[in-house]
Amino acid sequence: MMNDEERHDRRAGLTSLEPIVAMGRNCWRIEACRRASVIVDAADYYHLVQKVMAGARDLILVIGWHFDTRIQLEPSRGSSKSTLGQFFLTLARKKPDRRIAILKWSFGAKKQFFRPTAALMLWKWERTKAIDFRFDSAHKPGCSHHQKIVVIDDSLAVCGGIDISTARWDTCEHADGDERRRLPNGKAYAPWHDATMMLEGPIASALGSLGCDRWHRATGMDLSPPHSPADSLWPDELPVQFVNVDVAISRTRAEYQGASEIREIEALYLDMIAAAKRFIYFENQYFTSAKLAAAIAKRLQEEEPPEFVMVMPRQADGWLEQKAMDGARVRLACEIAQADRQNRFRIYVPMTRGGTDIYVHAKVSIVDDRLIRVGSSNLNNRSLGLDSECDVVIDAALPANRETVPEIARLRTRLIAEHLAVEPKAFAHEFQQRGSLVDAIEAIRGQGKTLDLLDLTKPGPLDQFIADNELLDPESADSFLDPIGERGLRRHWREGLTRIRSRRLGTSSNANNPLNSANRKEPSDE
Repeated sequence: MMNDEERHDRRAGLTSLEPIVAMGRNCWRIEACRRASVIVDAADYYHLVQKVMAGARDLILVIGWHFDTRIQLEPSRGSSKSTLGQFFLTLARKKPDRRIAILKWSFGAKKQFFRPTAALMLWKWERTKAIDFRFDSAHKPGCSHHQKIVVIDDSLAVCGGIDISTARWDTCEHADGDERRRLPNGKAYAPWHDATMMLEGPIASALGSLGCDRWHRATGMDLSPPHSPADSLWPDELPVQFVNVDVAISRTRAEYQGASEIREIEALYLDMIAAAKRFIYFENQYFTSAKLAAAIAKRLQEEEPPEFVMVMPRQADGWLEQKAMDGARVRLACEIAQADRQNRFRIYVPMTRGGTDIYVHAKVSIVDDRLIRVGSSNLNNRSLGLDSECDVVIDAALPANRETVPEIARLRTRLIAEHLAVEPKAFAHEFQQRGSLVDAIEAIRGQGKTLDLLDLTKPGPLDQFIADNELLDPESADSFLDPIGERGLRRHWREGLTRIRSRRLGTSSNANNPLNSANRKEPSDE
């Protein structure tokens, strides 16, 4: 615990900082939040979200990229728990006047009708008046609906990276051979790391407005708000991390049928990179944006650059994603390596005790322990301009958030300690002694459950062609139609550097920008 003098020093440091979040620039709204907590991994999230949904009075709104009625929310060895589909039927039967609105991205929708158990459940839902299940295709070809939001009675909300779907459930232990990690067909899936944030208060109402707007765009119908505010739905089992804070909402949306383009998420990433003084800790699924990479490289050329630590999967999930994302990450990482003169950049892959890769699906960013961001956006072009995204942000430089730095630091410590299989106190001590995230991680990581350095293996010819021309990860929805000659990572890298210079010469505030020698191994020419 900090003493009064330390608290005063911490506040004094914050009051000299400008907030990174700014409405109209990199966020949509900044709203009051009575309570908020980050939930790590889907086992805890699925357990808690059932409880808060069961307490809903009037409206449960679920918005997701993926959604599967067949999954078990709380799988356990040797028992047959009810499925997600059955859980919603039970909610509807217990309180028929409670509305349950579910919006899922339309891609792959037809598959569900060829799976007997899923088709039967959707038929039961269709006959249940309280449940309204719709598909979202309100975007240009090539874009997707990628938000992961739950809003209950405009009183409590969840926003982050966890879909209520297959292959997401896992515990923080990510144990090898956990029999509960099973697809509906019985097949095992790999360990999965994810995160989301639960929020209570006016911020939930704001997310409810965002969800209702998305519902209208997707269905053409209005979703009326709850009749009256609910009593507190906060689950007793969830410790409160943040109390009476202001939370920002940042979005991405491609232009479509009169709805203007929104790139708040892109602006916020760039502003975070520019503002960092000591470090940025990222957990993210992809890193393919040349614009963000150029901003990081520019920071690394400074005399005293911040550290950039990324925790990512070794390979993207699925053949198509690997072709689109992995090659681009290697190309950008090698470019960044040329700028990293002081060894301040790392990309790590978390592994189980048995040496199996843990897939990272979380989208978490922490800047200097003064800002935490949790949401659906990746560090790729799609999340910056194509797909519908939503992130929530707590910035300690906002007046209401002055006391949040210790909690943000605890969350950062807790996440890294989980990956390294050590007690948070042990990592916190190492970091305090060394003053460097990279050095602290390097001092602890080893065998067993740990963080492994990403090996930058040269992509194959097809991967390299797809990556270099951004065929599956363009900078905008219209870019799908651009000639090959007008695309490219290198072109966008140069444009990104030009933008950074322009930002520095223009308005003042945040000006600052990854790979380190351990990652910077050039791809083999073999």
